[in-house]
Amino acid sequence: MTVESTAARSSTATARRSGTGGKSATGTAAPAEGGTASKTAAKKTSAKTAAGKTSAKTAASKTAASKTAAGKTAAKTPAKKTSAKKAPAKKAPAKATRARKSAAQPDQPELVQLLTPEGERVSHPDYDVDLSAEELRGLYRDMVLTRRFDAEAVTLQRQGELGLWPSLLGQEAAQIGSGRALRPDDYAFPTYREHGVAWTRDVDPTLLLGMFRGVNNGGWDPNSNNFHLYTIVIGSQVLHAAGYAMGVQKDGADSSVIAYFGDGASSQGDVAEAFTFAAVYNAPVVFFCQNNQWAISEPTERQSRVPIYQRAQGFGFPGVRVDGNDVLACLAVTRAAVERTRSGEGPMLVEAFTYRMGAHTTSDDPTRYRRDEEREAWEAKDPIQRLRAYLEKEGLADAAYFEAVEGESDEMGKHVREAIRTMPDPDTMAIFENIYADGHALVDEERAQFADYLASFADSAEEAR
Repeated sequence: MTVESTAARSSTATARRSGTGGKSATGTAAPAEGGTASKTAAKKTSAKTAAGKTSAKTAASKTAASKTAAGKTAAKTPAKKTSAKKAPAKKAPAKATRARKSAAQPDQPELVQLLTPEGERVSHPDYDVDLSAEELRGLYRDMVLTRRFDAEAVTLQRQGELGLWPSLLGQEAAQIGSGRALRPDDYAFPTYREHGVAWTRDVDPTLLLGMFRGVNNGGWDPNSNNFHLYTIVIGSQVLHAAGYAMGVQKDGADSSVIAYFGDGASSQGDVAEAFTFAAVYNAPVVFFCQNNQWAISEPTERQSRVPIYQRAQGFGFPGVRVDGNDVLACLAVTRAAVERTRSGEGPMLVEAFTYRMGAHTTSDDPTRYRRDEEREAWEAKDPIQRLRAYLEKEGLADAAYFEAVEGESDEMGKHVREAIRTMPDPDTMAIFENIYADGHALVDEERAQFADYLASFADSAEEAR
């Protein structure tokens, strides 16, 4: 597998279609129309000047001088006209950037795709998977159940059972495909939206709800499933993953580490630092960016002048863009990436080009900053529907199978609702535990003050009787 050569081959060609505001992949400004005109005018002027010099040999010196002066005047004139033509060209890219929406771009770079939005199986020269019918059905089931769990969590938040919820709607293929590419001994560092990856790591979905209900700080043991706790701080888990991968390397293990982050987090300094450390130490880590087009209300094009996967080149390791709504392509690319890290070839960046169908979190209103037409265009690329279309076309699943999955989905919803409503309230005083190993006078004082504060409510209730 020639991962590096693929990235190198595609970087130049694809940058021309990336909508980088008139710049190439290397950041060099593309010549404006006026620049070409200027060169042509200069050549003509040079020819006139040369002719003037030749005639000077046979004509009187006065005539030669006047012709030379005329030639210089002619050289200045085209330059002024060219300069006038170039002025509007500088404003055009900025105006175009403000007007366009990244998710609706028809000129995006090519990406790895194995399953079209219509459910047609296609091939790719560098990435592919050969899956059995059972494995394909398993991927479909994973995505359906993950989406149902996510939908239940959104509803529970609206009913006041959760304080907040970050939906993954539309990103199921990126998460399930990448998650299923990992081995049990690989370690995953999520953000706060990787509910599908958690599912592939056998984390009980109901455990993901505890933190958003405020009953715990995570809810599961990261070392039991090699799936780290959710990280709310944007981008910090990427640096943690790089450090963990360096430790794996020093231990001599052949496992891999994967760090998930969004397009918004790609602007964080922690991510750049992680890239630097991973590259310098050749750490076995895959940086998996789910580019869902919007960092809350900010489109990707406002954050990066080049496609995100091309940033890897500046740090010295390869990057690749994959169709984030194609579960087969996400599986194939991630599997190749983790195998690359295991073989000692160093880190790799995978950009899953997908779309956030819902709000950033349940406190967000996406209708305030993006158009309905944009969402509708991406609905036609739904990851679950395209895999279902393929299964039906190839006769790999029948109506009974799809009904069974829907029945299992309903059971999932019931289980989640019961689990959230029966979660015990946490011990109020537990907030003071595990801060210092040997205790601390200030913490002890704060604990006593808080206990008195809580007791005052009981006294007030007693007095009211």
